[in-house]
Amino acid sequence: MNLKPRFRHSPEVHTGALNDILFILLLFFLIVSTLANPNVIKVSNPKSSTDTKAKQTVVVTINKDQQLFIGSSPVSIDSLSSQLKMFLTKETEKPSVVINGDSVASLGMTIKVMQIVKQLGATPVIAVDPSH
Repeated sequence: MNLKPRFRHSPEVHTGALNDILFILLLFFLIVSTLANPNVIKVSNPKSSTDTKAKQTVVVTINKDQQLFIGSSPVSIDSLSSQLKMFLTKETEKPSVVINGDSVASLGMTIKVMQIVKQLGATPVIAVDPSH
């Protein structure tokens, strides 16, 4: 006697609904990943325009040896405030001081000069080379 059934039923998993759910999840994660901002720290990048130039009242230069110059005459950090005050008192509008720093000059020295300029009521402007 042959007791085997004539039609064999093979087990089959229906994945139609699973495919729909996976597709919806994929779309959800793609949309969320494009909306998420990878930049945690907000930084305002400086912009330059050739139309906006500050009127130069005086130019302070810092060379690679950390020596200061007002125009072309050398000056020490201690007497910088009094020397700048002579130039700034002649100005009627809001004065600005352009700071030319060598690329290897100390950032600390540049910040000290900027603080002195701000204490005198002028606007410090850092000069940069646009070709770099």
